[in-house]
Amino acid sequence: MLLVNNVNNYQKTFEVFKKNYLAPPLEVFARNPYKTLISTILSSRTNDDTTLTACKLLFNLAPNISVLNKLSRDKIRSAIYPVGFYNTKSKHLKNTASIIINRYQGKIPDNKQDLQTLPGVGRKTANLVLNRSFGIPAIAVDTHVHRITNLLGWVDSKTPEQTEKQLSENLPRKYWKDVNKLFVSIGRQYNTPAKLRKFLKTNDLI
Repeated sequence: MLLVNNVNNYQKTFEVFKKNYLAPPLEVFARNPYKTLISTILSSRTNDDTTLTACKLLFNLAPNISVLNKLSRDKIRSAIYPVGFYNTKSKHLKNTASIIINRYQGKIPDNKQDLQTLPGVGRKTANLVLNRSFGIPAIAVDTHVHRITNLLGWVDSKTPEQTEKQLSENLPRKYWKDVNKLFVSIGRQYNTPAKLRKFLKTNDLI
């Protein structure tokens, strides 16, 4: 359900968010499908700074999917420690590399259906890869997007899946490419409910 009194709020919100944008750490991997995919898998339940450190170590060892496929799981696990659930994620990365090499001829899939067949890849990760690396409009909903769009009144949702559905139905497609990038940046900067609400009120967005 979209709150009607906020229908005309989109343009102003995106303008304000762009003016206050600070690139999140993992933005350095945007436009590279391999690095975006791997870094997003690693980022689950792990802060961006820890993820970035692990990614740099891993990508020094494996700059592409072909090399990653040749690494042992132990080697991968050592490189990505201490990201959350590093043992499970090392298994996911090893299996993902094998699938991409053998099923997709070494190319990162450019559609949601195939991406979601990869271990550790859900809707958010698939949408983020499509959006950031392939330029395909897709809304990747994480905690920041979910929280902020509810505060703005753009959605009335309880889960990220509901948020994605409502945004996909109501938010003009021209804004989709910037949703995750901008909202994650604002969410990181104003990282408590009080700070976020004050920022939105100061800018007359709520």
